[in-house]
Amino acid sequence: MQLNEAEQLARNITKGLREYFGNKVDNFSIFNVMDKPHIEFTIEFEAYNFFILYLNYDRGRFGCAIKYGNSGISLENSQKWYDKADMNIFFQELEQQLVLRIPDKFLEYYGWK
Repeated sequence: MQLNEAEQLARNITKGLREYFGNKVDNFSIFNVMDKPHIEFTIEFEAYNFFILYLNYDRGRFGCAIKYGNSGISLENSQKWYDKADMNIFFQELEQQLVLRIPDKFLEYYGWK
């Protein structure tokens, strides 16, 4: 099966998340994939056994939000445009935003602190 450009990009980002976060992320799902007239997709995944996150990509702009009911809580990051992004910085900033919201005892229990 040949993947379209949007699916391939989504899989590359998913692979990067797995490589950076290791066992801190799981249960990936890619949906709302559109290749034409522009690239758009959403990656849903679990982080730190604590949050469900959405990573949205739309016409080159991307970012993450914590799923909160029918809404999302946007997570700040300095890497807004994928073609100019340093993904290591993006992952570091995502990690910072997440661990700030998780109790230390929880992180220590799983060996993540």
